[in-house]
Formats: sequence, structure tokens, C-alpha cells
Amino acid sequence: MTQAPPARPRGLGLLADITPLRLSRPYRRMWLGTLLSSIGSQLTTVAVGLQVYDLTGSTFSVGLVGLFSLGPLIVFGLYGGALVDRFDRRRVIITSSGGLFGIAVAFTAQALAGLENVWLMYVLVAVQSGFFAVNSPARMAILPRLLPPEMLPAANALSGLAGSVGMTMGPLLAGFWVAWFGFGGTYLTEVLLLGIALTTLVALPAMPPLGEIRRSGLASVLEGLNYLRTRPNVRMTFIVDLIAMIFAMPRVLFPALGAVVIGGGATTAGILGAGIAVGALLAGVFSGPVSRVRRQGLAVLTAITAWGASIVLFGVVVGLAGRTSEDASAHWLLWPAFVMLVFSGMADSVSAVFRSTILQTATPDHMRGRLQGVFIVVVAGGPRLGDLVVGSAADLTDESIAAIAGGLTCIVLVVLLGILQPRFRNYDARHPQA
Repeated sequence: MTQAPPARPRGLGLLADITPLRLSRPYRRMWLGTLLSSIGSQLTTVAVGLQVYDLTGSTFSVGLVGLFSLGPLIVFGLYGGALVDRFDRRRVIITSSGGLFGIAVAFTAQALAGLENVWLMYVLVAVQSGFFAVNSPARMAILPRLLPPEMLPAANALSGLAGSVGMTMGPLLAGFWVAWFGFGGTYLTEVLLLGIALTTLVALPAMPPLGEIRRSGLASVLEGLNYLRTRPNVRMTFIVDLIAMIFAMPRVLFPALGAVVIGGGATTAGILGAGIAVGALLAGVFSGPVSRVRRQGLAVLTAITAWGASIVLFGVVVGLAGRTSEDASAHWLLWPAFVMLVFSGMADSVSAVFRSTILQTATPDHMRGRLQGVFIVVVAGGPRLGDLVVGSAADLTDESIAAIAGGLTCIVLVVLLGILQPRFRNYDARHPQA
């Protein structure tokens, strides 16, 4: 049995609560693996976007990366959640992590061989997305078995912090790595990081399913979706995040901003990509108060509204930069744009902590894998669909208008949902109801 956490020292209320890391060795090992794999996956995400843009010169083609990953993400996210509820979660995590390692090797091989085939890259992204869609629900569903409910907000904040470090270091490293070592060297770095991360998972305890074991087929997936249909608070956590990511995720714009707007090329794209992550990192470092927030639904709505506002301001800054030539140095407005993305990352991190906590505490264990599968479809699929939507809007108008319009749409829709869904707005963590 996990002992009650000791009282925290006075004066540290704003800093991240590391009690879950101190009290649970399995969580500590999984957290380290998450940190390393996050750095590696972000390296590849940025490098793929840069390589596709280098091959095609089209923001729309970069957006297609998101479309090709979306289908496998949906299918294997839903089915993978059923696998998590059917099999030992440790085994699911290790197997899917091995698959991600294999895809990293394939990315490295195609770059070093100089194949320059954008369709091969789309296929690799699709397969990678399938493995990720199984891996992530297993990692999230295991947390309530490792820690007591009162530690989940702190654990989710720490897990978010690990992801934020990866999202900060990954884009920054990718921008410089591509410039210095090429795409092959960048992908090879991911291979090394994922290899180390895989070793951290071996010592996790066995985590067999609890209660009645259902076959991981279509009926099991439909059962999870039907459960979600009857749980409005959990459903709302998915809807509001989809709105934020589909309409106001600006990452597909970064290669074009580095090439023809702000200037600075791949380095600028890497810096902008790190902006959201730096904000999430700061939110994670100062996440101490999250365990004291009771109105978690209202916190989600407020955070996503702040996300939309930050993206609007980012679009305004981009519009002021004008246009530049591909070989020009970065415009000084790169740094105000970076600051706006930092604010957006802070807002998104706060939203993610409370959305995860609501899902974990309001869902029974035997349903948790399937609902986490839906969660990863939303969390990872939303930005990929957003790549297509925002990328298409930028091709039809320009990068500034695409960001401003997306942010405003996000704000209006989230405020409207907050008015129409008072039950979610008044959600109280002391009495969790799905």
C-alpha cells in the first residue's frame, strides 16, 4: 500500500510536487522513459516536417503528414485501448515501445540512403502513429494502479513536465541537428534515445486487467464508446481539446515562417516549435497548486480560452513581420512570437493536467484503457487534423490570418460550450462524476 504523502515544506507551494516520484519506483522509471522517448519523438516530428517541406516546398504537404497519421491514430487508438483493458499493461507498453524504436530505425535508414521519397515518409509516419496510439493509453491507464487518487494531479503534472522537456529540447535540437548533421543524424539521435527509454520499462511490475476480461474486438471498442456517450463530463474534456487543436494549433506554419516570413530557416522553425513546449515546461515546474484546484472543469475552460487568445496574438506578431527571402536572417519579431507561444504552452499544459485527472478519477479501471484510447485519439489526432486545417487556411490566405482566425474560433466555441454545459463548468474534484 502506498503511504500517505508527507506535508510539503512551506514556501514550495508553487513548485512541482515530486511526491509521486519519491514514493513510487515504478512511476519513477516510467517517468524517465517518458522523458527520453518524448525528446526522441519530438526530434522526429520536427525533422519530418522540415524534410517534407524541403522535398516539396509546400505547407499543404507538411499538413498531409498529419492526415496520414490520423487514420492509424484513430483505429489503433480505439483498438489499442481495448488491448490495454484485455492484456497486461506492462506487456502492451513494452511491445508498442519496441515498435516505435523500429520505426525510428527506418526513418534513419531512408535519410542516410538519400531516398528523398515523400510517400515513403507518409507511410512511416502512419505506422509510427499506430504504435504510438497503443503505447500512450497504456502509459496513462497504468497511473491509477501505481498511485492513489490524491496524487494523480501531481503525477499528471510531472508526466506533462517530462513531455514538456521533450517538446522543448526536441524542436531545439532538431533545428540545430538538421542544420549541422542533416536528417539522418537527427533521426539517429531518436534511435539512441528510444533504445535507452525501452530499457527503463523492463522493471515495471506486471499489471494484469482487473475484473471481467473482455475480448479486445469491435464489441469491446463499442462498449467503451457507449460508456463515453453517457458520461458528459468526460466527453466534454475531449470536445474542448479538439476545438483548441483543430482550429488553433499553429505548428504546421513553422517551416514556412522560417523560410519566407520571419526568416532563419530550420533554426527558426525549431525555436518556434520549442515555444509551446517552454510554456508547458514552466507550467510543469510551477504546478504545485494543481492538487488544490477543485473546480477542474472551469479550470479547463479558462485554460483553453487563454490558449486561443495567445494564438491570436501570435498571429498578429507574424503579420507584422511581413515577408522575407529564404536566405535572410531571422526577423527580431521571432522573439515576441516565441513569447506568445510560451503563453499558449502554459495554458495547454494546465488544461491537459485537469482533463487527464477528470478522465482517470471519473472512469472505472475496467474502462480506463478504452477511454484512454479515445483520449489519445483526441490529444494526438486533434493537432494532426489541425495541421491540415491550418495548413490549408495558410495556403488560401497567409500564415498570420490562419493563426488569428483559428484562435478566435477556438475562443468563441469554448466560451459557448461553457455557457451551454454548466455541469462541466461546475465539476468538483471532491465529487467526481463522469
